[in-house]
Amino acid sequence: MGVYRAVLAGGFRRYATYRVATLAGVFTNAVFGMIMAYTYIALWRVRPHLGGYDETQAVTFVWLGQALLTTTALMGGGCETELINRIRTGDVAIDLYRPVDLQGWWLATDLGRAAFQVVGRGVLPMAVAALLFPLAWPSSPLVWLAFLVAVALGVVVSFAVRYLVALVAFWLLDGAGVVILSNLVALFFSGMVLPLTVFPGALGTAARVLPWSALLQVPADVFLGRAGGAAGVLGRLAFQAAWAAVLLGAGRLMQSVATRKVVVQGG
Repeated sequence: MGVYRAVLAGGFRRYATYRVATLAGVFTNAVFGMIMAYTYIALWRVRPHLGGYDETQAVTFVWLGQALLTTTALMGGGCETELINRIRTGDVAIDLYRPVDLQGWWLATDLGRAAFQVVGRGVLPMAVAALLFPLAWPSSPLVWLAFLVAVALGVVVSFAVRYLVALVAFWLLDGAGVVILSNLVALFFSGMVLPLTVFPGALGTAARVLPWSALLQVPADVFLGRAGGAAGVLGRLAFQAAWAAVLLGAGRLMQSVATRKVVVQGG
């Protein structure tokens, strides 16, 4: 475990190095957040309580999306690009010789990245939003704690999906197209475009049970008190944990198949 803690800390320090890029990202989040917030305000004034949210909750949902955009890597930018490059160049063979698990190594790296982003690109946009808009804040410390757990589980689910996408490069060699498609799907089915409760009929039902809802919709539901009490919150967290276990298991299986492929090809 000491190795993984060191890798996690290294991931945090790595992203903390790029302070100017972080400030530029915060500015971008703030600009897009304001555009989205005013768009939501216009929409909610025409359709009050759309999706079960009032106007303040809808605006808060926008800023939660901006806060979690890089934390849960909704547009990529985590480990997947680097891992794909290492697979393409063959450097992944060095990773496989390390006395640590490949999936565990990259998970620890991604958790370090997310830990920095939740501070650098999460807290600051919400602080900007609090100066400009009335927001719906949790009233209980337990809700804040549950929200942080939901964010952490969302990061793990996000990593598990992106790890699977990266492993596709063992067969495609260039996984850029798959990454782009994965990011588009994540943006749509996470609730980043619109809350999933707004989606009609079967589409809404399907969207809420897919793993991408764990990245934004579930943490937002917990934050806004829309999970349905303690039992509802625990149910949402269990939903995230279940998808994390399933997807990490799928990644483990796919990694095993890919490793055999490397041995066959490269000797």
